[in-house]
Amino acid sequence: MNLPELVDLPPLVQALTQPRREGFMAAAQTDIPWPEDFWSQFDRVCTASDFVYQQVQQDPALLLELHASGQLQRAFQAGELCAQITAAVSVAESEDQLGRLLRRQRTRQQVRIIWRDLTRQADLVHTCRDLSDLADACIDQAYHWLYPRHCQQFGTPKGRRTGEAQHLVVLGMGKLGAVELNLSSDIDLIFGYPEGGETEGTKRPLDNQEFFIRLGQRLIKALDPVTVDGFVFRVDMRLRPYGSSGALVLSFNALEQYYQDQGRDWERYAMIKARVVAGDKVAGARLLEMLRPFVYRRYLDFSAIEALRTMKQLIQQEVRRKGMVDNIKLGAGGIREVEFIAQAFQLIHGGRDLSLQQRPLLRVLATLEGQGYLPAAVVNELRDGYAFMRYTEHAIQAIADRQTQMLPDGALDQARIALMMGFANWASFHQQLMHWRGRIDWHFRQVIADPDEEEGATGDLSVGGEWLPLWEEDQHEEAARRQLEEAGFHDAARALKRLADLRVSPQLRAMQRVGRERLDAFIPRLLAQAVEHADPDLVLERVLPLVEAVARRSAYLVLLTENPDALRRLLTLCAASPWIAEQITRFPLLLDELLNEDRLFSPPFAPELAAELRERLTRIPEDDLEQQMEALRHFKLAHNLRVAASEIAGNLPLMKVSDYLTWLAEAILEQVLALAWRQTVARHGSPLRTDGSPCDPGFVIVGYGKVGGIELGHGSDLDLVFIHDADANAETDGAKPIDSAQFFTRLGQRIIHMLTAHTNSGQLYEVDMRLRPSGAAGLLVSSISAFERYQEKEAWTWEHQALVRARVLVGCPRVASAFEQVRARVLSQSRDLPALRVEVSEMRAKMRDNLGSRVTAAGTGTNAFDANAPLDLKQDAGGIVDIEFMVQYAALAWSGQHPGLLQYTDNIRILEGLEQAGLLPGADASLLREAYKAYRSAAHRQALQKQAGVVSGNQFINERREVRRIWGELGLT
Repeated sequence: MNLPELVDLPPLVQALTQPRREGFMAAAQTDIPWPEDFWSQFDRVCTASDFVYQQVQQDPALLLELHASGQLQRAFQAGELCAQITAAVSVAESEDQLGRLLRRQRTRQQVRIIWRDLTRQADLVHTCRDLSDLADACIDQAYHWLYPRHCQQFGTPKGRRTGEAQHLVVLGMGKLGAVELNLSSDIDLIFGYPEGGETEGTKRPLDNQEFFIRLGQRLIKALDPVTVDGFVFRVDMRLRPYGSSGALVLSFNALEQYYQDQGRDWERYAMIKARVVAGDKVAGARLLEMLRPFVYRRYLDFSAIEALRTMKQLIQQEVRRKGMVDNIKLGAGGIREVEFIAQAFQLIHGGRDLSLQQRPLLRVLATLEGQGYLPAAVVNELRDGYAFMRYTEHAIQAIADRQTQMLPDGALDQARIALMMGFANWASFHQQLMHWRGRIDWHFRQVIADPDEEEGATGDLSVGGEWLPLWEEDQHEEAARRQLEEAGFHDAARALKRLADLRVSPQLRAMQRVGRERLDAFIPRLLAQAVEHADPDLVLERVLPLVEAVARRSAYLVLLTENPDALRRLLTLCAASPWIAEQITRFPLLLDELLNEDRLFSPPFAPELAAELRERLTRIPEDDLEQQMEALRHFKLAHNLRVAASEIAGNLPLMKVSDYLTWLAEAILEQVLALAWRQTVARHGSPLRTDGSPCDPGFVIVGYGKVGGIELGHGSDLDLVFIHDADANAETDGAKPIDSAQFFTRLGQRIIHMLTAHTNSGQLYEVDMRLRPSGAAGLLVSSISAFERYQEKEAWTWEHQALVRARVLVGCPRVASAFEQVRARVLSQSRDLPALRVEVSEMRAKMRDNLGSRVTAAGTGTNAFDANAPLDLKQDAGGIVDIEFMVQYAALAWSGQHPGLLQYTDNIRILEGLEQAGLLPGADASLLREAYKAYRSAAHRQALQKQAGVVSGNQFINERREVRRIWGELGLT
């Protein structure tokens, strides 16, 4: 982050340099030969800051010692500042002396921090951290000095339930909590203690609350009052429950109960930055965990925007009332607006996106950019504007150590601000300041402003206002029907009935007042956007079930009301696909994906997918299986939607759709295996290889069928086989050892459970394990040697056909390599081609008989090409399976002579290999590829329309005939 530049002292400031040098030298009464760079720094600091000059003139030894020790020239190491405070406090023999020592330490550190700030030896982050470390140390050391003496007087507080000694927990709020303290900030604190009880060790025990109230008062007295030595930190306790009228200290249970029952929106906003700064930090971490559900809701909470908007309006009213337009914190485009932008996203998304659950604003902004919530250009402007405003705040406060964010109106102080900010004069500084205030305010309005604000300002109706009377039944039915017809509805009566049914649905009758108000604001917007579509009836039919589903969780309605573009994308996708409409209705959390158009229509590639899921899971505690499973399911739902949306928008062709869906499955399987492995090993230890070393994991998940062939579609299940290479006779090395077969069976069962279990977010995948050796009767997990024996001696030809499309999805590279060798040996073995053709043909005939369209004899009847006859794209003659069987036949027949055919598992590239090897004419190979893609593309479209893979028989006539021709030319029947 760029520091303000060093510029020459302006004349008004320069006039102070000589008198202040002489004043300091006279007070110091020393002949120390100061280096010239010291005097240049002295002039800059002591003419800009009256506070620093007053302190060093009153106590020249302070500056002499800071300079001699080198502490003006270097940054402190971690813990160094705290060590200085601790050493100073340790000699205190009374509370008065404690107060004096703390105040002197504060003055010393304040001089050092301002000096380093104004001489550009410390940037904003370092200055704020030093100030926050100073506050932490002063609070914590004062507390630990007071606590034992308080116990001597009143006894030691003990918990009624645990019997353990109790300590105070001090929460730092606001800038202190975020480690962003400014040069003259007060500190916002909240006091708590773990549990009720009373003190022990005195004749007259005190209730724990009374004990800690008195202790809290003594702690505040040590820090807050202004004495001849100054003050340590102004302490503000108004953020505690019930504010100034509430008890100074509450137990954890009382705090949790308050925030659960009575916590207000602004208290959620404040609690984002809460941090344990002193006292019992272990118990403090437990308290913050208890309060986390109050701050971060598990659902998308767009109601937070309205709360922040209300807070901002109140602040603006106060600014105007008190004439604080020049306040760089609270005024338009000020520091608070940047904080509001960041915290709006934290409150809305933080319950689900744990990366947003952090305190420092600059790190939150970086996360908003990294996670795609805000464009990089916006974040850069907010970051630079915020830094400029905070440097300006420090410059204002450095002058006299006063807690103010008001721009000065005196010429001297204006010249000082310009100097400290690296400008030649006030005019050039002020121009840059107003630039940043304008940019910050513009971005603030994009995030926080009311979507009706502009319309309201011009006196027009709010968005969709013309539909409000219809929704609220304030007009006759005939007028309402006419309004719908004129707007483009084809069946106005049916549309009215749908709205009426929604109005009287049980979900709406059970809504609370706030929820109903949100619905009343949303429906007119929905109707206003629905009529922009070619078929508004269809839009209403598909979207109203979603409205009914989320009626009791009206924050989703706020999301769509606050984000007109998201609503527009929702209607477009629902109009295009009932499958998408159903998915979003079942899982409304997917509405979050509609907020960012770039992210919605640009699904990530395989490495980014895997990295994103890994990062998401690392933020979840290792023992929280429920949250891990929810995170996996939400990840899959979100990326499935992104792929479908991209397909509908034309951004992804068929092959890329399957690629993305397959990459998604692989990323999920990788993490499911990692989680299941960790949990199983934690219980039983690691299985061992034949050389005695632990498996790592010595296990692979093999994909067959669509996932093996990189051809997954929407809603596809996974055909999987599990294989390991552990020592079958060895036991695991854990506290509860079991043999390897048991271990891997339990691992496989855990993997299947994690994939198939139904949670609030549905299941990950249907899993089919019937392709494993011996099918449903076989072991769940095979050793690599058993798998090889089965494939070579017992497997049917159709199982070898399936092996053509088999590949390792995730797991141990060593076992994966062994599997590839087994696959290659099995598939490339010499075969009796006439017998192979018979077996492949017979298997295909069975499938057609059982699964094809009966009315057309699976596409072989005389009516196969009639418009009124059905065509099963997959199973009927000349369809998808015929092409797959030809590819599998060719791989089994010729891979012994042409091993390149085994390199890939997808049909398209195997067909390319057959063409390159001269085993299929180029025209035929090309025809099969294009027909295969056309069939699958049609099947994808059917899936998005929630229809089976069946179309009318007059489609794909030429393709089917040609596929059947090639089938016959290969000798298949």
